[in-house]
Amino acid sequence: MNTKDYKLKTKELEFLLKKLSDQGKLNANELKKLNQISDLIADFEDEKYPFKADSLKEMVELRMYQRKLKQKDIAEILGTTPSRISEILNGKRNLTYELAKGLYSKLNIDPELILQ
Repeated sequence: MNTKDYKLKTKELEFLLKKLSDQGKLNANELKKLNQISDLIADFEDEKYPFKADSLKEMVELRMYQRKLKQKDIAEILGTTPSRISEILNGKRNLTYELAKGLYSKLNIDPELILQ
């Protein structure tokens, strides 16, 4: 992907996120598209602007910033509740296998950070 593609994908992502925010949900195809676009954008940003996070919390917050997501959006993507995401990020709850798998596959987070 080049910079022009990146800008187009970012606009497409913003459209889907606005729709998610306005309606509170996306249909299965839109959610799949949101995840694919998010992955493409994250890969481009990782390549162009590499960043080494020190913790899972930093990395999740970076993904939230990069993709203009809120905790409720992350929860929706991972199939959990915003409060559970908050508890995990604040160290009050351990990750489940399913959430760890989602962080890796849906948010493209390094497994080493997830396993820390």
